[in-house]
Formats: sequence, C-alpha cells, structure tokens
Amino acid sequence: MSDTPPPRGTDAAEDDSVVETLGDAPAGDAPAEAVPDVADLPGGARAALEAVLMVLDEPVTEEALATALRRTVEEVGGLLDALAQEYAVHERGFVLRRLGGGWRLYTRADLAPVVEGFLLGGQQARLTQAALETLAVVAYRQPVSRARIGAIRGVNVDGVVRTLLARGMVTEVGQDPSAGAVLYGTTDLFLQRMGLDSLDDLPALAPYLPSAEVLEELAAEGLA
Repeated sequence: MSDTPPPRGTDAAEDDSVVETLGDAPAGDAPAEAVPDVADLPGGARAALEAVLMVLDEPVTEEALATALRRTVEEVGGLLDALAQEYAVHERGFVLRRLGGGWRLYTRADLAPVVEGFLLGGQQARLTQAALETLAVVAYRQPVSRARIGAIRGVNVDGVVRTLLARGMVTEVGQDPSAGAVLYGTTDLFLQRMGLDSLDDLPALAPYLPSAEVLEELAAEGLA
C-alpha cells in the first residue's frame, strides 16, 4: 500500500499554499534578478539617478529614490548634492533643487521667460493681484473657509478661489465642523512655485502688520 498515491485533497491543499505564497508578492513587482544592479550599468548609480530625475513630474524624496536605485539614502543624498552642484557650476539650463520635501529638476530661473515664450506663445500666465492676495490669505491662515477669506479681503472671492483651484495652487483640505464650510489650504505646487521647502519657510508677517494702536482703532471701527 506504500505505492498508493496521496489523496487529491492533499495535493490541492499544497497547490493552494503555493498560489497563496505567489499571491503575496505585490502586483507588478519584477523578480529581483530581472532588475540590474545600477553599479553594473554604464555611468553607474549616478547615471541611473539622472535617468529617474528626468521623468519626474513632482518632487520625490531621497528615500523613494534610494529604493528605486537599491542604494542607501546616504549614498543617494550625496549623489543628489553632487549633481546639484555640478549643474550650478556649469550653468546648465536646469537646476536640481530640493523643494516641497523632495528633489526634482527645474528650469533655471533666469531662463524662465524663454520657456514661457515657447509654451505660451508669448502669453504670460501670471496670477492677478487679486489672486495673489487671496493666495496669501490661504497660505497664512489655512485651513480657511471661502467666507473667511472674503471677510479678510473685504470682497467676494468665489471666482478667485475657483481660479486658484484650477491652477492647482490651493485645494480642499477639510470641512469646518461647526459651520460645515469647505476649508482650503495650499498645495505642493504652491511650495514649488514659491521656492519653499515647507510652509515653515513662509516669511514672517510681523514686519508688515500695522501697529497695536492702529489695530485698536480698526477694531473700534469694526474693521479688524
């Protein structure tokens, strides 16, 4: 009886375990051996890092880049610093900057008019003064409702807020629990366009605020 094959149920159970094991692998992940070591590629890790940077459309953290290249965060950080310095020294048409918590290639600031002229056919897509003022209110008071923005500026801001939403400079970040109004905040694109790494880098408002005496007079008149 030793030659009797095991019941089919046993084989089925073992097959199921194999399927489950294979199913645990994240979808789309290639086998480790299918991804070459960047050190073996022409140009090494440095060239591989540049190749990844070329396809980014938003800032990416050093940790994410290190994972993609299978290198340590310290090594990738050193390569990023070296590339950024090299691009600046050789006055390339682009710069490598760390903004919004991540790294990305950007057009050199003094060449922006050339790029804008190519992309916009000479039409400057700049924000209006009203949009800039509204954006400043959102940046410093976020999360803030549309009604509060209007109260601070003293005008209706519905159209301006819609423009900022369409431009990707502000976004809905929640809802006021008491009034139910939508609350707005700035986006990563805002940080990139302003050249900021985080909101902590916003300049202090104190030097631009009116004195305590002026604020008291405004409050007495119901304007503050």
